[in-house]
Amino acid sequence: MNLLAHALLAGADDDVRFGSLVGDFVRGAIDPALRVGVRAGIALHRSVDAYTDTHPRVVAARARFAPPFRRYAGILLDVWFDHLLARDWSRWAPVPLATYSREVRALLERRADEVPPRMRRFVEYLGRNDLPERYRERAMIADVFRGLSQRLSRDNPLAHAMPAIEAQADALEGDFAAFFPDLLAHAGRERARLGVP
Repeated sequence: MNLLAHALLAGADDDVRFGSLVGDFVRGAIDPALRVGVRAGIALHRSVDAYTDTHPRVVAARARFAPPFRRYAGILLDVWFDHLLARDWSRWAPVPLATYSREVRALLERRADEVPPRMRRFVEYLGRNDLPERYRERAMIADVFRGLSQRLSRDNPLAHAMPAIEAQADALEGDFAAFFPDLLAHAGRERARLGVP
């Protein structure tokens, strides 16, 4: 999953949410010097990613992408599912998306000294582009794919992914609708296992 989903799945605790937000930028063993909630958030992030990668609806969705997009289908789905989450945000959360988006950015800005160095440019990008709120806009998703294409070290087709996504938009919407409630339940179980709210 992508940034918006990881923030929502982390619950309301700032430490857990922060850990979940930075999870993609933390490699290897989790530093025991970090706050308990931050460590739990990183662990939750990893658990959410592992659950997502093995969920039958996500596996089936990845398989529907033809080459050259199949190799990048996980990235495409992470971003597109955040688009669907943002688009239908009121179905999943009681706080307006604009408010929630500002809260996410404010959390990262308040704790800028704890943000991993590799993530700092991404935090600036969030602020410049009113993300994650603008994930609900298809045009923004196309921009995200173009940006991701430039960040990867090898040649890739991500900048041209929107037609491949749109060709199966209805099927992907069905996949998300079936998958996301399962993921919410998984995240709730994981927070309970980790001893965080």
